Amino acid sequence: MSNNLAYQDEFQQHIRQEQIDGRVFMTSPRPAWNHNQVAGNIYRLFANHLYGSKCVPIADGMDLFLSEENHFVPDFMAVCDPDKIKMDGVYGAPDLVVEVLSPSTAKNDRGPKKAAYAKAGVQEYWIVSPNEKFVEVYRANQGEFSLHDLYTLRQDWELARMTEKERAEVVFHFQCSLFDDLDIALEDIFYRTF
Repeated sequence: MSNNLAYQDEFQQHIRQEQIDGRVFMTSPRPAWNHNQVAGNIYRLFANHLYGSKCVPIADGMDLFLSEENHFVPDFMAVCDPDKIKMDGVYGAPDLVVEVLSPSTAKNDRGPKKAAYAKAGVQEYWIVSPNEKFVEVYRANQGEFSLHDLYTLRQDWELARMTEKERAEVVFHFQCSLFDDLDIALEDIFYRTF
């Protein structure tokens, strides 16, 4: 690294980090293609649907200040209380949070961050695997999250091996509990991923 202090300062500003239960964790500044594409697809779905409503879709990169000990950078969030949105981030619980799994962050997304989101009052939390192509949907239940459902995008070869009855049971679309008039297609979430 350069000894130039201005360069070091600029480099430090581009390092992404989160604070979980008071401990600082570094996150990857450069997500892989599938991760980036899925986060963008989810943002696009909600941005198109929420346009003109009081709820605001927020893409990856915005700071979330849940509490004094918990500062995160979710891959997507929807906030229906505009007073929570400030110039430097969101203060308080979003209504919906989505984390797209990365090998370096999966443990925190499933553990302490999930618990912090529930405790703060997030109503719905999604964990999305861009490589395995599934969406776990958790819903608030008395300060904790309960798994509502797991939706998996089935590949054509998988569908071809299924019986007619099995294919009839495959879910291709689902709804978010907060925006039940939004039809979410798994194919749209995983559009243009490998």
